[in-house]
Amino acid sequence: MLLESAFPHVLGQNVLQFLRVTKQYLPHVARLCLISTFLEDGIRMWFQWSEQRDYIDGTWNCGYFLASIFVFVNLFGQLSGCILVLSRNFVQYACFGLFGIIALQTIAYSILWDLKFLMRNLALGGGLLLLLAESRSEGKSMFAGVPTMRESSPKQYMQLGGRVLLVLMFMTLLHFDMNFFYILQNIVGTALIILVAIGFKTKLAALTLVIWLFGINIYFNAFWTIPAYKPMHDFLKYDFFQTMSVIGGLLLVVALGPGGVSMDEKKKEW
Repeated sequence: MLLESAFPHVLGQNVLQFLRVTKQYLPHVARLCLISTFLEDGIRMWFQWSEQRDYIDGTWNCGYFLASIFVFVNLFGQLSGCILVLSRNFVQYACFGLFGIIALQTIAYSILWDLKFLMRNLALGGGLLLLLAESRSEGKSMFAGVPTMRESSPKQYMQLGGRVLLVLMFMTLLHFDMNFFYILQNIVGTALIILVAIGFKTKLAALTLVIWLFGINIYFNAFWTIPAYKPMHDFLKYDFFQTMSVIGGLLLVVALGPGGVSMDEKKKEW
């Protein structure tokens, strides 16, 4: 019993030690991971301009001009948003622009009718919410000089919304199979995503999910092992970088904590 009670404490101390060592670097790594899918997709728009234009024209029958505008908006919007986020300039504007890109692609590529991709896009939006919350914590307000009732309240609810949306990524990884490994993975994964969503032992749970998701991503989405001319290469590459963006959101949770609307925060009041 003594060993069992001591283990979580020791594990928690190790996490705190990790956070102290990586405090200066973790937010930078988190932002880079978070924008990675937008960066990859923006670059892909450049190299696959004709294919993307033809797909949109064939799907919506909108003509080459409007299809080209769509590709340009995606290319420019994503790459400029990534630059602003990494340089920490106008981060809030960049986040809203990237939200718009997610909404545009959800409609254009009919993601609304594909539950798996829809949940992953929502998880990506959760990461952007956390980035938006981080930008507020740095005191960069879009409406400088305009009084607000409680500056911290919107940030806290952004963090809550971001946490809840992030865990949707893990819902797509659950396997309804009687295989022992999948059953164990489902139980452990479900427990961890509940902890992150409600904000209990949040940093430890989020860091564990980062390690778990990174391992799954490397194993299942190894696009570099597939020849570039095969369609599966692009599919796995897209999936890989979208997963890296969710990892970036989880790293922001590790770096910033769960926020005010969480059990971890309420425990301080008890």
